[in-house]
Amino acid sequence: MAEFPAKVRTQTSTPAGAHGPLPALRSLALDLGFLRSCLGLLMIVELVLGLLVWALIASTFYQPIPAYGWVLFVAIFFWLVTVILFVMYLLQLQMKLYMIPWPVVLVIFNAAATVLYVTAFITCSAAVQSLFRLPGDYNKRAAASFFACVVMIAYGASTFFSFQAWKGFGSNAATSQVTN
Repeated sequence: MAEFPAKVRTQTSTPAGAHGPLPALRSLALDLGFLRSCLGLLMIVELVLGLLVWALIASTFYQPIPAYGWVLFVAIFFWLVTVILFVMYLLQLQMKLYMIPWPVVLVIFNAAATVLYVTAFITCSAAVQSLFRLPGDYNKRAAASFFACVVMIAYGASTFFSFQAWKGFGSNAATSQVTN
């Protein structure tokens, strides 16, 4: 019994919140390489121009023309999802959710955005009409139509590059593997 205190070692611990935020949030880091990649640059273009599309339409008196409801839905929906994906890739959160096939998700998302922006562009272009009461609305709607076309092209390019990333074109097998 005399040896008992010599063999016992005590160690104190601190609660999880004493060192700062949760351990998962402490490991977040900005991926500046993503900002310089083709997909990152295209996402920035999609965010800026998609915002322009729905802001230009929302600033007009669009309620009497039902076609603009569809254009606003497409523009706002894909803008919000693109913001979420951009933040996820910027903070490397997709690495934490490794069970989701993110390259496939990006291909499907970008392809769906391209197809639906084609319909939004056609709808927006067909609905542009000159009303004598509000001549400024004509210019905003025409600009929104132009930017919808440019965003559609950007999503098409993102589809192409995300498909290449998914299939691993331009890289060898060793560099395309994710390490844990």
